[in-house]
Amino acid sequence: MRTLVTGGAGYIGAFAVDALCRHGHDVVVFDNLTNGHPSAVSVPLISGDLTDRPAIFAAVESNRFDAVFHFASYISVSESVANPGKYFHHNVTGAINLLDASVAAGIPYFVFASSSEVYGDAVYLPLDEAHQLQPVNPYGLSKLTVESFLKWYDAAYGLRSISLRFFNAAGAALDGSMGEDHRPEEHLIPCAVRGALGLEPFQLTSAAVDTPDGTTIRDYVHVLDLVDAFLRSLAVLQEGQPTDQINVGTGRGYSTREVIAAVQRITGCEFPVEPGEPRPGEPPAKYASNGKAKEILGWQPAYDLDAIVASAVAWHRSHPNGYPDGDVEVSQARQADAVAHE
Repeated sequence: MRTLVTGGAGYIGAFAVDALCRHGHDVVVFDNLTNGHPSAVSVPLISGDLTDRPAIFAAVESNRFDAVFHFASYISVSESVANPGKYFHHNVTGAINLLDASVAAGIPYFVFASSSEVYGDAVYLPLDEAHQLQPVNPYGLSKLTVESFLKWYDAAYGLRSISLRFFNAAGAALDGSMGEDHRPEEHLIPCAVRGALGLEPFQLTSAAVDTPDGTTIRDYVHVLDLVDAFLRSLAVLQEGQPTDQINVGTGRGYSTREVIAAVQRITGCEFPVEPGEPRPGEPPAKYASNGKAKEILGWQPAYDLDAIVASAVAWHRSHPNGYPDGDVEVSQARQADAVAHE
């Protein structure tokens, strides 16, 4: 299939591109490169922003795509609390433009990177898809809003979709060739790993919450497991699966202090943990019920927390500065290649 991957130069998007290519799909990336890295992908790359309606329409209309994987969004919970307008404009308006372009081009399948943030504070655990949807931050609300759009776009236009509500994506390629490179980095595992490796100081930013050790509890799912769920979603849509929303998580929660202990054990480094400012908008505890993913997608996680941390260590050891930036020639060459595919 010919597949458009928005945000395909970002963390999860780049892994999805790699997996799609290995499964024989023809892939084009659309990314504004605000947080993406051209060197993370080796397929045609169109540099553009989803809020630029003519740009995404032109990209979709000229390429005859069979499916869309939509990863392009801003993802910082704390930033969304401080600047909600940015998140509603990009994550919601951009999604409308992409959906309209997909409908105009007759694309039948759409797989959306949603988030466990759509649930808000847990009324019960593990979180299943029947849990109430009350986001406690603008980022989560932006994801839930797009989910609601997808239901109506199916009813009106026949664009079938699966929204994957994934929990905390983490980890890297097992050989250390690909990994997580956000700038600035806010996610716990890469920050702790970089602290252990002496690449930068580590700060504990978990708010004081009512959990056994007083730090937030999260469900960490390996990025390789996550992209497996995306490919399975596309496959079941082709088989006739109706529009749906599905959790992707391991079903096990780890506290911030448990994760730090795992990083220290695997690296053999008892690095100092400096106090930092707690991040607003963070629910105390979240972990998934993944029964629906197992039933509908035939999916189950292959990697545990130790495997996640070990792969992240391999990535940051081999790429202490992350992906090479400023590779304008690579970006321009891939954009020209994308145009040549039209």
